[in-house]
This record gives sequence, C-alpha cells and structure tokens, in this order.
Amino acid sequence: MNSFKKIFEQYPWDDVLSSIFSKTSEDVDRALHKEKRNLEDFKALISPAAKPYLEQMAQQSSLLTKKRFGKTIQMYAPMYLSNECHNICTYCGFSMTNKIPRRTLTDAEILKEIGYLKSKGYDHILLVTGEANRTVGVDYIDHAIQLIRSNFANITIEVQPLLQEEYERLIASGLYAVLVYQETYHKEEYKKHHPKGKKSNFDFRLETPDRLGRAGVHKIGLGALFGLEDWRADSFFTALHLQYLQKNYWKTKYSISFPRLRPHSGGLEPKVAMTDADLVQLICAFRLLDEDVELSLSTRESEVFRENIVNLGITSISAESKTNPGGYVVEPESLEQFEISDERPTEVIVEMLKKRGLEVVWKDWENNWQ
Repeated sequence: MNSFKKIFEQYPWDDVLSSIFSKTSEDVDRALHKEKRNLEDFKALISPAAKPYLEQMAQQSSLLTKKRFGKTIQMYAPMYLSNECHNICTYCGFSMTNKIPRRTLTDAEILKEIGYLKSKGYDHILLVTGEANRTVGVDYIDHAIQLIRSNFANITIEVQPLLQEEYERLIASGLYAVLVYQETYHKEEYKKHHPKGKKSNFDFRLETPDRLGRAGVHKIGLGALFGLEDWRADSFFTALHLQYLQKNYWKTKYSISFPRLRPHSGGLEPKVAMTDADLVQLICAFRLLDEDVELSLSTRESEVFRENIVNLGITSISAESKTNPGGYVVEPESLEQFEISDERPTEVIVEMLKKRGLEVVWKDWENNWQ
C-alpha cells in the first residue's frame, strides 16, 4: 500500500534546510531558464539566493498562470459549522484549553448561513469544523453535505482526518474536495504544538492524503501553517508531498494554500517570520514548479497584499470570510478561530478583481445534485 511516510523519512529536516540555504545565484538562474523544473530547482527558487530574482520570478509566474488558467479567479467562501474541538493546538482559537463558548450549527442555522452566501453569488463552499468526533464526526458532516448539496457546485471540507471508508461515504454524498494541512512537517516541533488529542498523531495526519487518494476524491488541498517552523523547509516538504501524490493518484486534482500564523485568543507568536516578499517568492516558486496546480489565498492576508498577488499566480481566493460558527448571520459576534485581515465585502473584492483584468468564476462544473 502506498504511503508518503516512506518517502518523507528519506529527507531529514536539517539536511533539507541546509540544502536550500546552500543554493547559489547560478542555481536560481539555471532554474529560471528551464521549461520543466524539479524539486532541486524548487529549492533554489525558495532559497535566499533567489531574492534578487523576485521580479523575474513574478513575471514568469504570471505568464504561466494566464497560459493555464486564463485571466480568471475562482471565488469560494468558508462556512464554519462548529468550534467544538478535542485537541490542544497552541496556535488555534478553538483549542480545547481555550475557555470560549462552544457552538455547533443546527440544520436551520446551516440553511440561514448558506442563504446568505448564495445571495452573494457563491457556488463553491468550504465546510470547516473543529476536531470533535463525538459531536461533529462523519455522521454530522455527511448530513451537512446532503443538506446543502443542491445549493452548491462544489463542496469542500476542512475537518479532522478520516478513514478511507469514511471519505468514500462522504464522496458518495456529494463531497468534491478535502483540505488537510500538515501544519508543519517538522515532527518534533509538530508534537510541541499538538500535545493532546487525536491531532497529536503526526503519522496519521501525514498519511491522510494517501487515504483520500485511495478513496478517489476529486481534489486534495495541501499546505503548511507558516510561522510554526522555517517556511522554506515546510514548503519543500509540501512540494515533495504534492509530487508524490500526483504520481500515485494521478486522477486527482491538487491545490496549495499559504496560511500564515494569525492572531487569535491565547495567541502564539511565529517562531520564524515570513515576510510579504517571502510569500510572493513562495507563490511564484510553486507556480514555476507546477503550472497546473491550483494556488489559493485566504482572507488571512491584507487588502494590499491580496490585490498585488492576484495577478502573479493565485487561482482562487475567499472573500468576506467568517471563521466562527454562524458568523455570517446566526451569531456574527462569536469568537473567531483567527483574526481576518481582508474584511471587505464580496462585492468590493469582485470589483477589485475586475479592475485588475480578471474574470470572476463562481462555478466551473455541474454536479449531479442540481
């Protein structure tokens, strides 16, 4: 049975980081002049040596994105179903140790929330929960998908890692995609940030995309939470993971997200800061590595940053996001999972994208439930 763990264990963290920092301007120049780039080229493009080449990287990234995706941006909205969680995570407002009011949406509340999102034009929705299997386990998630599936062309989830047969059940109910972030690929640091709960099992989380691939999900989203460890090494392991999955589950589509650590209740300061320029460099590096992969950016980022990055490689963004259950209509003042930076209404984001020469895509395919 395929397992990314076998590949992962061949790449010691310190060796990877040392290799990235050893890259030279010659390595970067060579990578920029290749048509097909490999993981060693990716190391060069995310290395400190690539900083003087950022403008060149951005131009190439923009051209590749337009070649593959056209002048389009896909819009999606997250909807938090529950903030109940049985894990302790140092960076999350929903962590079990945080003394906050817990809430899980009822059917009526879910329908109120999606009514608001549909009025804004959204056809792609991301359902998010904390990791509390007894209250928001596979039964609850399956029911929620069936409840709303006729309203959306695309239903994605970001929930606790599940078993292959559980993913198969959700796919049969209308699930399109699953986002599962490793948070950090540094095994020792991972344990420090996840001391208790099912999420503390590093290997189970690491092998979740394998279970998704075997289940036959349409799309898998990967990523790391930048700030927990060195972003360059975490990005390399994300790219390594991506290429492994593409080789073994080639019928599946893939996306990469770029969350940076944001303030929250009981907040954690980033161990390794990632500047705006660093994030631009990384987004462009991923596009130069893979012109087909979808690249997504959330409202964690600032208005100015998002406006400047949408033409350089990003293919999907969220807008007007609420990171608390019922945050759109039911209970707007409840505690958020993390603070939002770009809080502009959907209509303003759409107008901004149009001014930048981009066509907003709300739906790119039909499902069987409509």
